[in-house]
Amino acid sequence: MQPSGKINVIILDDHQSIVDGYVLRLSSSPKIEVVATLGYGEELEPALEKIPTDVLILDVSVPISADNPTNYPILHTIPQLLQLHPGLNILVISMFAERGLIRGVMEAGANGYILKDDRATLIELANVVQTIASGGIHFSQKAHQLFLNYQLTQTGDALSSRQLEALSLCAAYPDKLTAELSNEMSISNSTFRNLLSGAYIKLNVSTRAAAILKAQSLGIITPISPTWSTVG
Repeated sequence: MQPSGKINVIILDDHQSIVDGYVLRLSSSPKIEVVATLGYGEELEPALEKIPTDVLILDVSVPISADNPTNYPILHTIPQLLQLHPGLNILVISMFAERGLIRGVMEAGANGYILKDDRATLIELANVVQTIASGGIHFSQKAHQLFLNYQLTQTGDALSSRQLEALSLCAAYPDKLTAELSNEMSISNSTFRNLLSGAYIKLNVSTRAAAILKAQSLGIITPISPTWSTVG
């Protein structure tokens, strides 16, 4: 909590009507201040550098930039942000009820996972944010059940968190070289290649493109977002 006694919140979501709804709900609490709303993944780190932030609300399927519509690599982003900002608490709000993705996000260091169709929880968003700001954890009931019932019943579930992070980066930056992606993870080129080769074996594929597609289809990295006819 900031010296003012308020909980500073940043929101990353590329649907303005959804952001407006979050801001409206959070404004009901005098203890919370929304200090920034962002629509692109590339805006996140500069905002956190400039603005002291207690809680970050993240969607999992936000474009990297106006020029790059690929989803930002959330499974890489969360651990990086927590390393740079140890006091940050992260709440993911997503339309994806994918067990593997929930597991990946929580193991990456998030404090909670709420589904966008969980209206009852979203109505209480201000209370949820206060819980998260104090280091607590909060799930939508369905997301919690999926997380608790986690079992190794799908091939993708056997992937390590680092393998998932590597695949998340590959999906976000399909044109980058292995050397560039390994630098993003602060590991050697050979270590990054070993992470990918191990993932290929577990996914029973032989190429990066095939691994990305299979991981997305299994819901263990951010799936390809459907086209929304309406935003809500």
